[in-house]
Amino acid sequence: MGQTYKSEVLPGVFKNYEVIQNFLDEVFLQDGQVNNHYRKVIDLFCKYSSANFNELKEHANLSFFNQGITFAVYSDENRGVERIFPFDLFPRIITAPEWAQLEKGLIQRNEAINLFIHDIYHKKQILKDGVVPPELIFSSKHYSKAMIGVNPIGGIYNHISGTDLIKHSDGEYYVLEDNIRSPSGVSYVLSNRETMKKTLFNLFRKYNIQSVQEYPQQLLNTMQSVAPDGVDSPTCIILTPGVYNSAYYEHAFLALSMGISLVEGRDLFVDKNFVYMKTIHGPKRVDVIYRRIDDEFLDPLAFNPNSVLGVPGLMGAYREGNVTIINAPGTGAADDKAVYSYVPDIIRYYLNEEPILKNVHTYRCELDSDFKYVLENMENLVVKPVDESGGYGILIGSNSTKAEREEFRRLITADRRKYIAQPIMGLSVHSTFIQETSQFEPRHIDLRTFTLLGKDKKFVLQGGLSRVALTKGSLVVNSSQGGGSKDTWVLAE
Repeated sequence: MGQTYKSEVLPGVFKNYEVIQNFLDEVFLQDGQVNNHYRKVIDLFCKYSSANFNELKEHANLSFFNQGITFAVYSDENRGVERIFPFDLFPRIITAPEWAQLEKGLIQRNEAINLFIHDIYHKKQILKDGVVPPELIFSSKHYSKAMIGVNPIGGIYNHISGTDLIKHSDGEYYVLEDNIRSPSGVSYVLSNRETMKKTLFNLFRKYNIQSVQEYPQQLLNTMQSVAPDGVDSPTCIILTPGVYNSAYYEHAFLALSMGISLVEGRDLFVDKNFVYMKTIHGPKRVDVIYRRIDDEFLDPLAFNPNSVLGVPGLMGAYREGNVTIINAPGTGAADDKAVYSYVPDIIRYYLNEEPILKNVHTYRCELDSDFKYVLENMENLVVKPVDESGGYGILIGSNSTKAEREEFRRLITADRRKYIAQPIMGLSVHSTFIQETSQFEPRHIDLRTFTLLGKDKKFVLQGGLSRVALTKGSLVVNSSQGGGSKDTWVLAE
């Protein structure tokens, strides 16, 4: 992880804390002094012994257990085992000016992506003008021919976007990837906040923190804003694959928080291009569906004929404008990690503005020059499949073996379109309590933010899911790979 030096002398659970050179520590400055807006947190935590803090951790874990907050860690030997969502009690703090800039950048980015999705399913002007290569879009497995010519209500495709950010060692934020198919994690943001309030209530009184609790209402407002024309009191639902999905807790949590029904495909049917929900009082028309099912399984008549998760005829009702699907099918063509490299150009093309948020330089392996560079410099790169999520299928060159790099050279050569590579970025680190040592240690973090776009409506959740790599030296923060999370505090002015 690089050379280390001591932070300012602190007692208790911080007595052995070391600041890592070459990485931005968000809690401690380069001279080892505590960053000013973290001073109140440090002062409180230094009063605790290791035993005290372990008790607080257990209290927090009990809160998560009672809420049923779990996640399946598929990288574990016992694949698919549900575990309590790992949570760290040291909050990440973002100042008001810093957040204001991030919010502007997130809205700009996701509005441009929305215009891009509309274009690739209609005039395809950006492709004709040579800004984005047509073959890049048409070769994406998430480009949906069923969406060609479809005009969703309000003109919105990516109603809910999860944009992953990192803070680099240069102090700047970079977008690591866009998630606009069915981004998950927002329920953990809300649950983290509740757990922090229960566990460290006195700390909240020392800070003026923006609320996150309005998200369910904002999401419901967004769904209602894109209801079919002429529907004054829309029926909104969440469509889930079922209890065995790793994010089922979130599906249930959001449905309960918004006061809407959580249904499976078998609970719905289509009649004369309208969607209905089966109830004890008879069929009830459905107007807006927040789907947590992949495109492939949405409608067996339009996509995978073997799907038993979706609703036969759903796409027909959607094309007629009788129901809204959130997010729209086919949005995955825009969060392809190869398309990601063109987002700054997409922003300039549609908005005539310079991007506010930076991209990480990306090598597309289908290009001969990039392919050659990646094969020759793999130990200095992160290699990713363009269409996976959750941290699966990636190679971090600096932590890989020669055999692993050779295997990836073989995989890339066999399917160059499937892979991109990026420089190994210096993700910032944050003080994190490690139970094995009963001390705070620096661990790498990122931030998943959530942006809502509706008809004449936009909203960015004031904070997000700060994900932390609990393994020392690891850059993989994904929950599905055993990472944890922190509460994210955005300070009010």
